[in-house]
Amino acid sequence: MSLTLDSSLFVLMLAACAAISGCSGPPEKSAIVEDVDWRRYNGDWGGAKYSALNQINRTNVQELELVWRFRVDDFVEGRNTAIQFNPLMVNGVLYLVTVGQKIVAMKPDTAKKIWEFDPYEESGATGKTRAIVHWEDGNDERLFYGVANKYLCIDAKTGVLVESFGDQGRLDLTQNLDHDGIVRRFDSRGPAVIYNDLLIIGGSVGEGPGQANPGHIRAFDVRTGERKWIFHTVPHPGEYGYDTWSPESYKYVGGANAWGGITLDEERGMVFMGTGSATYDHWGGNRIGDNLFANCVLALDAETGERIWHYQTVHHDLWDYDLPTPPTLITLTKDGREIDAVAQPSKMGHLFVLDRETGEPIFGVEERPVPPSEIPGEVAAPTQPFPIKPVAYTDQDFTLDDVTDLSPESRAYVLEQLKDFKLGPIFTPPGFEKLVMSPQFNGGSEWPGAAFDPADNTLYINSSNEAEWISMREAKMEDELAMPELGERIYQAICSNCHGLDSGGIINGVEFPALRTVKERLSREEVMKIITEGRGQMPSWASFLELEREAILAFLFDDRHDEMIETENVQFTWTGDIPYLSTGHHDFHDQDGYPINKRPWGQLHSIDMNSGDFNWSVPLGTYAELEAQGLPPTGTFNIGGPVVTAGGLVFIGATLDERFRAFDKESGEELWYYQMDGSGYATPSTFMYQGRQYVVIAGGGGSIHQTPSSDSYYCFALPE
Repeated sequence: MSLTLDSSLFVLMLAACAAISGCSGPPEKSAIVEDVDWRRYNGDWGGAKYSALNQINRTNVQELELVWRFRVDDFVEGRNTAIQFNPLMVNGVLYLVTVGQKIVAMKPDTAKKIWEFDPYEESGATGKTRAIVHWEDGNDERLFYGVANKYLCIDAKTGVLVESFGDQGRLDLTQNLDHDGIVRRFDSRGPAVIYNDLLIIGGSVGEGPGQANPGHIRAFDVRTGERKWIFHTVPHPGEYGYDTWSPESYKYVGGANAWGGITLDEERGMVFMGTGSATYDHWGGNRIGDNLFANCVLALDAETGERIWHYQTVHHDLWDYDLPTPPTLITLTKDGREIDAVAQPSKMGHLFVLDRETGEPIFGVEERPVPPSEIPGEVAAPTQPFPIKPVAYTDQDFTLDDVTDLSPESRAYVLEQLKDFKLGPIFTPPGFEKLVMSPQFNGGSEWPGAAFDPADNTLYINSSNEAEWISMREAKMEDELAMPELGERIYQAICSNCHGLDSGGIINGVEFPALRTVKERLSREEVMKIITEGRGQMPSWASFLELEREAILAFLFDDRHDEMIETENVQFTWTGDIPYLSTGHHDFHDQDGYPINKRPWGQLHSIDMNSGDFNWSVPLGTYAELEAQGLPPTGTFNIGGPVVTAGGLVFIGATLDERFRAFDKESGEELWYYQMDGSGYATPSTFMYQGRQYVVIAGGGGSIHQTPSSDSYYCFALPE
């Protein structure tokens, strides 16, 4: 017998039973359901991350034991990789994804492998997969997921490509975009959804100053891969929202993409997504206006792709304050009336609570004046939206009063550094001075999103609270440049957006390796092949001129010679009409490597969605060396989602300290933790198999703040 957590009636029945029993212990043996699946990313189509299971509960969670640890076989020591996958358990089979994006099907209780699918055919490439999508119709059972620029269809029983889908089982996401046809990055790490045999997909695109794909939302036939509809997130002439851009923006602007994934209200036939910023995301002089549908909560008709409503959370984004996660579908009670709503977390620490059918704010939103831009040609929005309730759950500015009080030495060090920096409130546009930015572009909430308990209409969300700095510079080009210097300019403008200038970079919580040492690992021919064809998460840059590719190689391989290149008549793809570039997002720490602002640096929050008030907020994460000094938990930067259960628990990894924790959902008290070998930058799953409840999380580390990579999934249960 197999039941799914997609059934809201089933969820509420078990939740009611849990409430009646008070979660005082595991249910009677006769009440135990043999199998309860976790067959959707985040538990259900609505992203609730909720389980009605209560065999593991607040009275016995301290007894949890490690049942098995599964080490992925494509992990390489010393290589920066991550495992961000939310495991699925469907029809008695557990599905995991490795650092090389292999799908592994296994027995849930033993981790015994059933089959394995390798999309790269042993090439050794790696990538990030956060979700796979399961679909079945009779005996036809399939898995879908994104690998680089492709979306793959796998037979769930055998682990082989379904060749009748797309091109031999692979759908090219760079095609059928109603764009210019140049192949650029378009990958999908987040969840797609399936409605009436329509596979509805968002995706990740570039956000730098070079050409980037638009983030249009598309639906494909789940059996054939044929495109059924498309919604232009950068509107074309005559479409709603076109007048919120410069007239020609649709021809060259990219972004406005649902990189965090999609949620679905199956009963209403509506899909919801949070969209990213438009390109270039730090200068918008060529996209004057509010820029719909960038930075929007967007509701579409799942059958046709038509817009039902939208709500923009940032006008004319200049900060990379994109919406990193789809909204969570919730229900609340206000003024005696039950309201179906969506709750949209954000990088700003703002939680937008909107009526699910109309998009109207339930607790109110104010448009407040914000500072103008000092960059020539830029027209920043004069106001930005601020939710009235719930109040922001991260700092909204940075002043001298916010400087760290970790120690007198740390405070003095930071104050000295700040003499060269500009301070300001949230939504201060980046300028030529170094600006302290709080919250930062990876602040507030990230792609894992929130959890929602339907038993008492409570939402749980984790947040990061660290400042960073950013500045702008002029993008000048001399009439003549030596090849390495030209390559350096191109690298700074394009490559550094992902790879950083010296030590690698972080985009959407994913770390990219530094390329300044690539000559120690690869030959010139290998690098040229990767630039031209792409590999793993690296897109093809076939749109580069041959001269540009040669210049990048000259820079990376330090070819110092006297050959000069005339630039006057060369139209470089990386400059376009972008006259000002960001210097990047820079971490800002004290002399010991701790954040410059006051604690807590990471938190877990509980919010009563009936009132919009906070029940509690507690630090999430600790630094072992500070803990050893007797300091209470400081919280740390965190990326990974919570799961809430009818057993009265909130399970979450996410933190830099490599711990997997369980909190009491009523009080926020930490009840249990397990020390993993890698941080859990992923959302856990919980399910019941043959009458025993399990909790599984990926502890792959890597990617965030230079934390070590690891190779394991961990599975826990109560002793038998």
